[in-house]
Amino acid sequence: MVNNLLKGINLYLVAMPGAGKTTVGRLLAQKLGYGFIDTDEVIVKAAGRSINQIFAEEKEAGFRQLESQVLAQVCAIQRLVVATGGGIVLRRENWSYLHHGLVVWLDVAVEILYNRLAEDKTRPLLQQGDPQTKLRSLLEQRQPLYAQADLQITINTEQTPEEISTRILQAIPSVLKKTVCAPNRC
Repeated sequence: MVNNLLKGINLYLVAMPGAGKTTVGRLLAQKLGYGFIDTDEVIVKAAGRSINQIFAEEKEAGFRQLESQVLAQVCAIQRLVVATGGGIVLRRENWSYLHHGLVVWLDVAVEILYNRLAEDKTRPLLQQGDPQTKLRSLLEQRQPLYAQADLQITINTEQTPEEISTRILQAIPSVLKKTVCAPNRC
């Protein structure tokens, strides 16, 4: 069983905005009997402001600092599925936190992301210029960082969040080392 293999370590979902980290993360948490945290939701509650307000008042650098602080606190808790912000991979210090658990990259094509986010006005980085061009640019910048994840799950338009969560659970054993214990030694 995947839960036994994980031994309480957290799953961190990384991906572009609109990839479905929150939806898939909630399903994974339910299937694993884990808690669920969305770092963006924690930031909004802690700051008492929307992400758009934080970006407007403190710019992206201020938001990324808050994001790192939240991640540092979250990684101290076990048995969580964590949906991270799309840019969490940009700061090197965040990788030290992410590597406390298993990092799963939800790899979604720009066209799919654009279709999902076309009407979404809550994404500050997509509010200036052509959103599809901006998404492509962000993905080009972040793709080598996302590729450092322990597990890459490529998603197409036909897959439901339920199917994606099942695929992740099926793939986890391939990246976890199974520990073999001698009797009375574990």
